[in-house]
Amino acid sequence: MNFLSAFLFAGGACFFAQLILDNTKLTPGHVTSIFTILGAFLGFLGLYDKFIAFAGGGATTIISNFGYVLYKGAYLGFQEQGIIGLFAGLLTKGSCAIVGAVVFSFIFVLIFKPRD
Repeated sequence: MNFLSAFLFAGGACFFAQLILDNTKLTPGHVTSIFTILGAFLGFLGLYDKFIAFAGGGATTIISNFGYVLYKGAYLGFQEQGIIGLFAGLLTKGSCAIVGAVVFSFIFVLIFKPRD
């Protein structure tokens, strides 16, 4: 059941992203930004925690999770240290995702050769 719920959540997000791309003049960069902001907004409303509980890896591997991680880090930092903690928490939590993306991208560039 865990695999099915993860597939349905992530597949549904990809489905909606493709609908946006096919029916509007928005670029993939726009859709990525929309989904990142949507993840932060759903985190603010307390809904993204429920999505993670339901879909598990399906909710934590898509781009909306990055927005949620940024929001959650900023919120926890604000609770611990005030305004300064808002920025410190944002960078602390968000840096893991950014560093992971850079490291894995570098590894894949070494393994695979891009086509011209």
